[in-house]
Amino acid sequence: MHPRYIPVVHPRVIELSRDARVLAISLGAGCGPAASRPECGPGPAAFAMDPESGPGFGAEGFGVKRPLRFLAFKLNLSDPQVSAMAAILDELKTERAQAAVDDRRALTAFAEAMSGEAFDAKKATESAALRKQSADRVGDAVVKALGRIHALLTPEQRERFAYLIRTGTVRL
Repeated sequence: MHPRYIPVVHPRVIELSRDARVLAISLGAGCGPAASRPECGPGPAAFAMDPESGPGFGAEGFGVKRPLRFLAFKLNLSDPQVSAMAAILDELKTERAQAAVDDRRALTAFAEAMSGEAFDAKKATESAALRKQSADRVGDAVVKALGRIHALLTPEQRERFAYLIRTGTVRL
């Protein structure tokens, strides 16, 4: 190899390599970039995931479109089911966004508790409580969303959805 040769790797490849499942999904699950066979499903653009949160419904997460498109394909959702699923995922996304705001507030308060001459235990305790409340709200929202999704899906779709959860393809 030439001493001045520096391999060029696109940053997206590095980001995707952090999670092998995301890489497999983004590459069309081994079907190649020009996947036209029905078993390969939609092309890579349909399953491009947010590299920071990985697949699923992560806290930093992605919007409603990508997980909705993924679930509509994997579960073979009808149009009314897709509309209802979009509303469920949108509510979950909103709750997670609020949790992210609360987390940033808690971190700021932790930093303020540390920055004074003396450690402000009261402020740190309040910040920890804010984090707990936020996590509880997100947990409650996930349970509520799962209940609504359960009612929305057929038994066969529920089994497929449960499989996606078990395998880590969908993270809650």
